[in-house]
Amino acid sequence: MFYEPSNGHGLPHNPFSAIVSPRPIGWISTRGTDGHENLAPYSFFNAVAYTPPQVMFSSTSAKPDREGTKDSMANIRDSGVFCVNIVDFALKDAMNASSGPLPKEVDEFDHAGLERAECETIACSRVAAAPASLECRLTEIIRLPGETNLVAFGVVTGIHMRDDCLKDGIFDITSYRALSRCGYQDYAAVDEVFQMTRPG
Repeated sequence: MFYEPSNGHGLPHNPFSAIVSPRPIGWISTRGTDGHENLAPYSFFNAVAYTPPQVMFSSTSAKPDREGTKDSMANIRDSGVFCVNIVDFALKDAMNASSGPLPKEVDEFDHAGLERAECETIACSRVAAAPASLECRLTEIIRLPGETNLVAFGVVTGIHMRDDCLKDGIFDITSYRALSRCGYQDYAAVDEVFQMTRPG
């Protein structure tokens, strides 16, 4: 099968996000200038540079109470900071609970029954139970083609790692089951890890 996205795919559901998978989930926590906190998962997320460490995530839809975007992006636009919380299998239900289109005054930490901890380098909360959390300062927001497509880039200013995830001096992905998005309603947990030596 071949299709041009501009002409439609003719399938019951859009296959694009299933083709580009698995994708890590950036569980983004933010605090608005009004003090309200927000926590929401984004699967268009990744690391983009080592030195200095930088990440990105994109928001591709909007809420009626947020002027063309969602709570996370609106808060970041106002505050200039955000925290990326890594999701493991044990947190999957809380992550899913935080993904709903809740009003901006609803705190997803409370809604999902999550303990929060204050970040060290930015004014924002993080998920206390996350395997790792990346404190970030916004560098830029870029508008992509499409009505509500925005990408936020941030430089990482602080990194939290759960103690049980550190083994022999490395952050050990086998110490927890990293969760990823696979399109449609599908997710995957990392249960097998192997090593390969890169040439050169």
